[in-house]
Amino acid sequence: MKKGAVLSILVAVAVLAVGAIAEAQQPKKVARIGLLAFAPGAESRNIAPFRDELRKLGYIEGKTILVDYRSAGGDRNRLRELADELVRAKVDVIVATGNQAIAVAKEVTSTIPIIALGAGDLIGNGLVNSLARPGGNITGSTRMSTDLAGKRIELLKESITRLSRLGIIVATGQDQEELKEMDGPARQLGVKIQPTNVQGLSEFQDVCASMVKERDDALIIVHSGFTFANRGKLLTLATKHRLPAMCEDSVWSDAGCLISYGPDVPHLARRGAYFVDKVLKGAKPADIPVEQPTKFELVVNLKAAKQIDLTIPQSVLYRADKIIK
Repeated sequence: MKKGAVLSILVAVAVLAVGAIAEAQQPKKVARIGLLAFAPGAESRNIAPFRDELRKLGYIEGKTILVDYRSAGGDRNRLRELADELVRAKVDVIVATGNQAIAVAKEVTSTIPIIALGAGDLIGNGLVNSLARPGGNITGSTRMSTDLAGKRIELLKESITRLSRLGIIVATGQDQEELKEMDGPARQLGVKIQPTNVQGLSEFQDVCASMVKERDDALIIVHSGFTFANRGKLLTLATKHRLPAMCEDSVWSDAGCLISYGPDVPHLARRGAYFVDKVLKGAKPADIPVEQPTKFELVVNLKAAKQIDLTIPQSVLYRADKIIK
């Protein structure tokens, strides 16, 4: 081989080597994740399990990902402002907990992927086209709140055999689908449901007093960002008026609710990390099916039962996943 040809080859090899080194030294883009929560308590209930699962998947905050956390603290008026902040920060994905946070995130961006952590009725609220093919920029997991509405009435009827009138507290228009699902099971069990819309804290006292006046035998508090943020006040009033309360999941029972039945919410939050992982690797939310819960918990709070002199049947206690004494 001629000397000139050898020299050309060496130069080419050197150029390729320099290019490879330069490419290797190029800093990789650090993904930015925006976390948007509406209600207080989301940090321990949703966000902490989600972040923990991200670490298990190999993501390191501050090195391979950056996390911007925004919580409205139960203030509806703050949500839009916080969602706008995340969009201006050019996050790669928004992780939203609570239907109100998900809806607001959807309002401010149609391009940034949105991952729902344990949402309510995504289809009924017009946030996704279907669970199998969400379409748009939202996917994630749902709590199946609407589908479990009838089961909660059944459990209440089994726990309180005299149950014939049932008060329902709802806080938003998003609760209407869940109310519809209660009609059939309630009629079959001979229970008349009495829904009451609550928009502000000042209404709680009057609502509970009205339920006592109407001789309601028990109360279901439909989960929403507003009711969850004010669960302590609602449950204190329910106890004061000796109204047995049924709620959605174990956090409510921990706060004093008599019975709760619903999905394992921290598990759903952990699953959110896998959705984020898929999106950061190039998958589109429109093509990622929404997950439904596979783990459910029945929790009975015997302390709450004792406060209102109620005896829970053994048939219910035997099936409970957790009993608070």
